Amino acid sequence: MTRGRFISFEGGEGMGKSTQARLLSEALQNRGLTVELTREPGGTPGAEAIRSLLLDPPGEGWGKEAEALLFAAARSDHVSRRIKPALAAGRWVVCDRFLDSSRAYQGVAGGLGDAKVRELHQIGSHGLLPDVTILIDACGAEVTERLAARDGGISDAIGGRDAAYHEAVNRAFLQFARQEPERFCVIDGTGNIDAVHGRIMTAIAPMFDTAA
Repeated sequence: MTRGRFISFEGGEGMGKSTQARLLSEALQNRGLTVELTREPGGTPGAEAIRSLLLDPPGEGWGKEAEALLFAAARSDHVSRRIKPALAAGRWVVCDRFLDSSRAYQGVAGGLGDAKVRELHQIGSHGLLPDVTILIDACGAEVTERLAARDGGISDAIGGRDAAYHEAVNRAFLQFARQEPERFCVIDGTGNIDAVHGRIMTAIAPMFDTAA
């Protein structure tokens, strides 16, 4: 049986990742493919429980090491129980965030360091990487409008961090894309939803040839 394909969506807050992941999943299904649409942190019962702890932390919240360990634990369960079995069965997996979010948020912006985040991923998830990572990048003004519409002024524990933190996250994502151009597709996230979706479909078109 042919192995499935693994596509992750990355980017900072308000880039439209969840919407575009859903649209891509629907488009792939319309092509006759079997698709698992999932997210991080989350995707399995255990990982969803950890998601709640991360986004609405108890007490004073988590230190950077504990936060990174929780993300790595959620990802390990997600990879072993959902992503790897789906790929082995020939299904395509579309994931809203994966390792690169931990690299950007906890590793770079959070100050833990990229090497440590990658080491946790090697231990917990055996270093699994997506076949393609779609990085959505949009200008600040448009993103601010999207966040206001999405959150109504209320953010989770990570989304609510200060502007300097999120600027560091966005810079980190772009740096990763420059370092790994063979895996990343940087997509202009400005304009309407359909326009962005069209850019994504154009970018991943070569995958359909290799999947034949």
